[in-house]
Amino acid sequence: MCTALGEHCSSTGLIFAMHQIQVFSLVRHAADSPFFSKYLRELAEKQWLIASATSEVGTGGDIRSSIAAVESQGETFRLKKRCSAVSYGKQADAILVTARRGPEAAPGEQVMALVTKDDYQLGDWGTWDTLGMRGTCSPAVTITAEGRCEQIVAEPFRLVASQTMVPYSHILWSATWLGIAHGAVATAQSFIRESAKKDPGKVSVSSTRLADIVSKLEVMSAAVKQAAQEYSDLLQQPGNQSLPAGISYLMRMNALKLSCSQLVCEICLGCMDLCGLTGYSNTSKYALGRYVRDALSAPLMIGNDRLRATNAALLLATGPARP
Repeated sequence: MCTALGEHCSSTGLIFAMHQIQVFSLVRHAADSPFFSKYLRELAEKQWLIASATSEVGTGGDIRSSIAAVESQGETFRLKKRCSAVSYGKQADAILVTARRGPEAAPGEQVMALVTKDDYQLGDWGTWDTLGMRGTCSPAVTITAEGRCEQIVAEPFRLVASQTMVPYSHILWSATWLGIAHGAVATAQSFIRESAKKDPGKVSVSSTRLADIVSKLEVMSAAVKQAAQEYSDLLQQPGNQSLPAGISYLMRMNALKLSCSQLVCEICLGCMDLCGLTGYSNTSKYALGRYVRDALSAPLMIGNDRLRATNAALLLATGPARP
């Protein structure tokens, strides 16, 4: 579904992906709670939209570290967090917010709380005037929230992140980028076919270059499908609540994000190169500008350099994976 949506509207595909990531995190890690069980049933019935507030000003983009802290008092809590980006925050019906477990907790000792529109206020809106992914509406924002402690997921966020949020994010983001790549290739293919009518029976240089681009698309598609199938298989295993959290699996999920975020840029820019000025023109029926602009956001979503550094550290600690 993310791929199908991403092919026609990148922002729609990514919004759908991000919502599903939040929902699945609650399903896997909080559905046994009476509060969250009831909330999830109502969410499905009323089609509520959940946003995410994992980023924070001052942490350098590290979602596994928080400055904001939950302040509990009896059965209630409050928190205030300056987020560097909250996608579709104004439109959401609820937000999953990460913060330190308490004022004395370490930066990595995090919890995740669900706050609804009745629980929070959004202030200090930044602007979202970006090169691509304009429809996600992801400005910086300050969240001030109060709620009941039952709205805090009992499991530590480090488990939610490693077992669910990170792998599911990388799979669904990559699936959305695959849709963007599909759209760009389909546009370029239509352009090449139209051009071929002027010189029938001849295989042009552009056609052979398109074949190379399609090969990259196939590699990207295979990687996404394999990752999705592996994650699905892991979830079917007995005791799946503790899976997947291994270092080698985390490295593969990081590698998926790295490779797909790079491939979507290469594919879209390659299609632009094939179509030339026709693809560059926003008024052309073969316009590729939107695909290119949206694709260029992919390496920035959890910066690729951060993931490379993470994988490098894991590799030094564990050694290379072997079959």
